[in-house]
Amino acid sequence: MFVLGDMLLFSLFFGTFLYYRNEQIELFLEAQLLLNRHYGAVNTLLLLTSSWFIARAVGLYRIGNAAPAKQFIAFAFLCGLGFAVIKVIEFGEKFAAGITLNTNDFFMYYYMFTGIHFVHVLIGLGVLLLMWRTAGRTPTQRSIMTLENGATFWHMVDLLWIVLFPLIYLLR
Repeated sequence: MFVLGDMLLFSLFFGTFLYYRNEQIELFLEAQLLLNRHYGAVNTLLLLTSSWFIARAVGLYRIGNAAPAKQFIAFAFLCGLGFAVIKVIEFGEKFAAGITLNTNDFFMYYYMFTGIHFVHVLIGLGVLLLMWRTAGRTPTQRSIMTLENGATFWHMVDLLWIVLFPLIYLLR
């Protein structure tokens, strides 16, 4: 229910963004040019790769291969951490250039939506740590469910970025 609620909330965010983008198309297109698409693309690759690592980890853990599952979770965590570092660098560059939430409507939405997503990434990193700790144990029905639930949350974080990236960085 939490994941579905989160997806519904982000769907409303996406619709709101598109509505106001349509109202101020020139402003949004100009402001979008100030974003670093390379950061967004690398972050997309990091999250897609981390989701693959998590899917692999859950599959391995289900069949009793806890040690390699734990390694794949650690790799996913490092990808998520890389995403967070790049996002902090990106936000820092924008702030240093004087671009804030108050610059214009585009950047208000940029900071709000990518900021909320960033919080999800940070929560997800905590979830990955819990999954890593759980994967150190002998698989049981309960521990398998813990990994599957954690993977569901992490995949949702990835899916939200897969929509946010083209919407904010690429949509012309």
